[in-house]
Amino acid sequence: MLTIVTENQKARATNLLPLFIVCFVGNLFAGSVSTLMSVYLPDLVKEFRGSQSAEQLNTLSGYINSLFIFGWAIGGFLMGIIGDKTGRKMALLLAIGCYGAFTILTGFAPSWAWVMICRFFSGFGAGGLLVISFTLISEVWPERTKAVFIGFLSIAIPIGIFSTGLVNFFVASWRQGFLIGILPLLFAVAGFWMIDESELWLKDRSEKQEIQKQPESMFSIDNFKILMIGSVIFGTMLIGLWAIFSWLPTWIQSLLAHDANKERGLSMMFLGMGGLAGGFISGWVVNIVGFRKSLIACFAVCAAMSFLLFKTNTVFSWVIYAEIGVLAIFFGASQGILSLYIPMLFPTGIRASATGFCFNIGRLFTAAAVLFVGVLVTVLGGYGNALFIFSLVFVVGLLAVVFIKNITRAEPQ
Repeated sequence: MLTIVTENQKARATNLLPLFIVCFVGNLFAGSVSTLMSVYLPDLVKEFRGSQSAEQLNTLSGYINSLFIFGWAIGGFLMGIIGDKTGRKMALLLAIGCYGAFTILTGFAPSWAWVMICRFFSGFGAGGLLVISFTLISEVWPERTKAVFIGFLSIAIPIGIFSTGLVNFFVASWRQGFLIGILPLLFAVAGFWMIDESELWLKDRSEKQEIQKQPESMFSIDNFKILMIGSVIFGTMLIGLWAIFSWLPTWIQSLLAHDANKERGLSMMFLGMGGLAGGFISGWVVNIVGFRKSLIACFAVCAAMSFLLFKTNTVFSWVIYAEIGVLAIFFGASQGILSLYIPMLFPTGIRASATGFCFNIGRLFTAAAVLFVGVLVTVLGGYGNALFIFSLVFVVGLLAVVFIKNITRAEPQ
């Protein structure tokens, strides 16, 4: 039987505003860090090119992007376990500090290997933050406004993506651009005094210690089915969108003969603005039409827009920005909807671990998809064809939502 935390089960929340600020700003910088390499990748390739062929550079670029996502997946899962074992607060601040520090170190990279290591650990921290922040907010926020504020929190990463475009637009040097990591690192230190531990987690730990209860398993009969449902739906959306996010600037560059620095930056800004709009309205959309109809719309539109974007545009035009914006709106909405849906389904003792599993098991396949876009771009006939083929995973997610009827079991009462 699924466990949904109700208002009566929640501990009284205090200091909600500082908590929301820490979670929101932390995710904002995580969004910026996650796409910072994408906009600067052509510049980094020029600096480290040496005697490598174009095919070798595509492979190295694929490794860089996929290692970030591997780090994100591993960090999301391990930070979830840490959050369940030692508390939400310290896991949250550790995650922010981790991606901030390794983002700074990326800017001092002397080689491809250094960049890859730093991107892995940047992803590790960012992925952990995503899991812990939504878990913590779902535990302490009042039920009446929880959906709306989780929707607000889900727009933090799109805002960060938008700011990535601004950084690229105004900061030409990729090494200087990565110094943005100083800000989340300082913010993690300040957060130690700004937020409190989840009272619901403290209560659960205290009760289990009193009765010496064995820890609950997220793979138990009661939890396994919803664990698989959440993993499939969240994972398929991630595979398609991360392939697009990671390689979109490079695809745009392939459509233009000149250095497309501004066009690449603007494309990421439209991704961010669209995602922001979708996440902002996601809470209200769920309350009006429910989880299942909302997710069906998100997957269907993402699949259709991927076809329009990558199969009908052979030269660059301003229409591309509009298509990117529509795609991003529905992606942003899906993230807000799923960020509300998944943490509610599990008991306190395994909530962060189970949420981390659902959010991140699909990222392992996502990292492989991002890698193979770069590796197979020549075989598949260009970036446009490669991106479209990998975006077909949206159809898989759509079918999962359509045929898994009990996805509505977590509908708000």
